[in-house]
Amino acid sequence: MWSERKQENNPSRRPLALDNQAGTPLQTTSPVVSGLAVIGKAMVIRGQITSKEDMHVDGEIDGTLDMPNCRLTVGPSGKVGAGARAREVEVLGSIDGDVEASRKITIRKGGRLVGDLRTPGIVIEDGAYFKGKIEIVTTEVPAVHQNASQPENKGTAPAVGAQPLATANAIKP
Repeated sequence: MWSERKQENNPSRRPLALDNQAGTPLQTTSPVVSGLAVIGKAMVIRGQITSKEDMHVDGEIDGTLDMPNCRLTVGPSGKVGAGARAREVEVLGSIDGDVEASRKITIRKGGRLVGDLRTPGIVIEDGAYFKGKIEIVTTEVPAVHQNASQPENKGTAPAVGAQPLATANAIKP
């Protein structure tokens, strides 16, 4: 149906960046994350979403979001009724569900998050709403990066990757 000539003239089929000398597409710096997926205000998605791209949600998602190496941003009009797993999560709209981030979760002013969080970093701005539990996890440091001259841990601080020292129920006077 389409001739080869028509496909060549289609601007959406042309590479965005070309090597000036060879005329070949430039290599991207990240082979896994290639762009940004946008869920618009008028979109409603129900089900499981797995992505290798960063995602911006202004619409509604009901299900699960799995994007472990990507950033999830829930815009001011975005509504996510799902559990989410991402590298970073930023909430300006609302999330009802448990969230796990390998780097950081940020709840901005006007954002709403109801659910349990698991992350090494958390930011909750004034004017944001959060209800749930927070588990701060640490990323394991390879033995190569540890200084051999450091004294051995004698129980004064948790070991790298250890469980939290105490929970609210375990603290005694």
